[in-house]
Parts: sequence; C-alpha cells; structure tokens
Amino acid sequence: MAKRKRRKQPFKEIIKILPAWLVALGVIVGIIFAICDKAGVLSYNELMAMFGATGAPVSDAELAVHYIDVGQGDCQLIVCGDSAVLIDAGEADYGEKVLSYIKEQGVDELDYVIATHPHSDHIGGLPTVISGIDVGKVIMSQIPDEYVPTTKSYEKLLTSIADKGLKIAKARAGDVYEVGGATLTLLAPIAYSGDNLNNYSVVSRLDFGDASFLFTGDAEKEIEQEIMDSGQELYADVLKVGHHGSSTSSHKAFLEEVFPSYCVIQCGADNSYNHPNEKTVDRLYDFTSQIYRNDLQGTIVVETDGERYNCIFEKGK
Repeated sequence: MAKRKRRKQPFKEIIKILPAWLVALGVIVGIIFAICDKAGVLSYNELMAMFGATGAPVSDAELAVHYIDVGQGDCQLIVCGDSAVLIDAGEADYGEKVLSYIKEQGVDELDYVIATHPHSDHIGGLPTVISGIDVGKVIMSQIPDEYVPTTKSYEKLLTSIADKGLKIAKARAGDVYEVGGATLTLLAPIAYSGDNLNNYSVVSRLDFGDASFLFTGDAEKEIEQEIMDSGQELYADVLKVGHHGSSTSSHKAFLEEVFPSYCVIQCGADNSYNHPNEKTVDRLYDFTSQIYRNDLQGTIVVETDGERYNCIFEKGK
C-alpha cells in the first residue's frame, strides 16, 4: 500500500502562523544550542538527543545512505542489512576511491549498480567499481540510437559490464527493487526522447519504514514536471538535489511536492560551473535549513532506523 502523501507548508508560511511566544522560544533555544556547540560543552547532536528531536544519533540504524565525495560529480551508496546499491561513481579518477570506500563499509557485493545517465561525472568511475567487486545487476536508461554517446567513459562502462558477463536492465518508471528491508522505486525515465542526456537520468525513491530518500541524478525541470504529472509519490525526507544544485533543476513546484527535511548537494569545491546556484539554494531554504554539501562537509552519511535520522560529516558540520 502506498504511503499517504504528507502535505506540509513552506517554512516561511509556518513561521507566520506560529504564536509569537513559540517563535521567540525557538530562537532562544537555537542560540543556546549554537553557544554550547561552539564552546564544546555539548555537540549539536548531543543537544538534539536531549530534546529527542529528529537528527539525534540513531544507535539502531538499519539503513545508511552515503553521499560519497567525488568532487564535481555524483555518487551514492545505499546499505541496508546485507544489501547494497551504488548510484553513479563520479569521474574515472574517483573509481578507486569509491571502490575502496565501498569495501571499507564491509560491502563485498553490490546487488544493483545504477548508472543514472551517460555523463562522465556520473559514470566515469563505474568501470573500476564493476571490475573490482561482485555485481548482481546493472540498471541504465535506454538512450535512442541517435543520441547514444561515443565517449570513452561510456564505452569503458559498456566494456566493463560485458567483461563481467552482466546484463543491463532497462530503467523504467514503476520498477521496484528490494534492498534489504527497503524498497527502491524508479520514478523516471518516463517518456523523454530528446537530445539532453541529463533528462534520461534514472530518478528513484527509497522507502524504509517511515523514512524516504529521493535520488534525482541530473534530471532537469522538464523531467521534474513529467514525474509530477505522472502522479507518482514524490514526498521525501532526504533529497539528493538535482544536477549538483544547478539552476536547471529543483524548481519550486517540484520542491513543494518533495518537501524535503534534508538536502544533499553533490558538488566540488571551487567548481567552474558555480554549483550550487545561489537562487536554487535560496529555494531549498524555503523548506529546510539542513542543507549539506560535499564541497563543504566532504562525504555525508545519512542513517536511519526507519523513523529518526542521523547525519555524519567527514569534515564536521
């Protein structure tokens, strides 16, 4: 049974309707948290744990999503019980780092590898990973013949898949994959057939108990709207922000459907694309202040027990 969509109001609107005393109390508590955290008296997570709020340490977390820092690229590792899924692996130079990271997590087999779309900052590192670890299935979008890339990164990916004797599963909206005790549902591609490879991105939603994650690849506004029009469930607690926080993605209507509590932007420090876009980040702040970035926090891990969340940062918060 599909989970009932939870409708929320943007943060700015909520503030307007709250009693003045409650807003004031929130500001005071926030100041206390900041002072204590900076002084080293108690960490932010310890303070949150005292109040039993979301974001407190989750000692019995059963699922973890790792947003691996691969510079100006995408890479997510989902680990749930004995199952694991890798979505993208950054540029080729990051292949060894991603493979080592996966093995450091105690993962010796990937149930699924998802190549969201054939751009090198997403698939470049996948040949190294596929060659270096057991893989159950590779999931990719089907690109029309006239738009199939002839890049070395794409050719190497296909060669690594063939060398391991693996078959490619065509990504289709509505397909469902079991990942341990979690469910991964593909939301896109649906019907796009143009020449923008970003818009062939495999978009997927992960559900575990009451916890939910959305992975968007580089899908742009056109595809965000296409998913919305399809009527699929979009609400998610944790959003992997589309296209590295670019202005091409994360339009307002889409964010209103997702209504994230946490946002993760995968981008590289001082990148030449000026990602993330300032206006895009401003839109995200309309929904949450918990916006994390690989260029600032390094690798980011979000773990959950199916209800609560805990965020771990390589470089500190």
